[in-house]
Amino acid sequence: MFEHTEHDAKSSHALMEISDVSKIFTTKHATLPAVDGVNLTVNAGEVLCLVGESGCGKTTTARMAAGLSKPTAGTISYDGQDIWSLDKAGFGNFRTAVQYVHQDPYASLNPIRTVEATLTAPLRKHGLAKNGKEAWEQATQLLRRVNLTPPENYLSKFPHQLSGGQRQRVAVARALSLDPKLIIADESTSMLDVSIRVAMLNMLGSLRDDLGVGFLFITHDLAIAKYFGWQGRTAVMYLGKVVEYGPTPEVINNPQHPYTRALLDAVPEPDPDAAARKLEGGGLKSAEIPSLANLPSGCSFHPRCPIAEDGLCDVKEPALAPVARRSVSCHVVQREDGHPGDRIRPPEPAGATSTS
Repeated sequence: MFEHTEHDAKSSHALMEISDVSKIFTTKHATLPAVDGVNLTVNAGEVLCLVGESGCGKTTTARMAAGLSKPTAGTISYDGQDIWSLDKAGFGNFRTAVQYVHQDPYASLNPIRTVEATLTAPLRKHGLAKNGKEAWEQATQLLRRVNLTPPENYLSKFPHQLSGGQRQRVAVARALSLDPKLIIADESTSMLDVSIRVAMLNMLGSLRDDLGVGFLFITHDLAIAKYFGWQGRTAVMYLGKVVEYGPTPEVINNPQHPYTRALLDAVPEPDPDAAARKLEGGGLKSAEIPSLANLPSGCSFHPRCPIAEDGLCDVKEPALAPVARRSVSCHVVQREDGHPGDRIRPPEPAGATSTS
């Protein structure tokens, strides 16, 4: 039940398209644009990493991609079809093909179900196992796939008898039980210890390579995106918008948007000399994130941006445009395009004369 065809694994067609998607939440006192005009694609067998600070809209985007939340505007298409125009059977097939792995392994599993019951329930419900014996055999195969061996040691256990890493592997095994084409992993390693996190990422990588499963991988850590999505693409979100989007090596090694640079500067650096060269606070003018209920005019990042220009960045909202082999939403970076190897200049000292 785990095998995909060679065509599935190597196809480059758009498995999922997120087109001009927005999500607005309304309260008694405010309108909150959690996601605003996002465009993303995930190809078959590809990893797309979606990164940004907490509250930037990553999880809301992921929930819409999984069909768990309906967008206020825009379309979510799977295999070329708008998922919200599908009939009941078609939507059920979509929900089978796209599986979600939650952040918290302590809350995502039913505490009164054994591992065997957790894994066999979807198999029986969707007719992938004809009887109890066949369901048990497939459950053991799933546990081997996520490196929980020997499977017999885990099938009878309840979630509270497992470590955090083991629980998350069971959650991944459950997602694999329906032979998905796309897995949406929402901060699925953030609550794990570092050593367990690496093992988890290696396991997910083997699923990507062996089964041709595509991933929409949500994380706040660009180091994780670099490790897991190096051969894929990375989209950086800020306050509901994508501000930089392109091949992961380009985004990580030569970041163009000042927010992407700030995220990279926040990654711990073991080399003291390299750490000393990083600007404190990522070089940002402010650590305070604006409220969605009262977004700044123009570019929403300009109050924190070290290269923002008065009369431009605080007036006009930048579009996401091609820059240096990726797309960037920044007036200053777009103006200075033509030097793809150059890094963004640090802010000039007070009193210095700008030559730009």
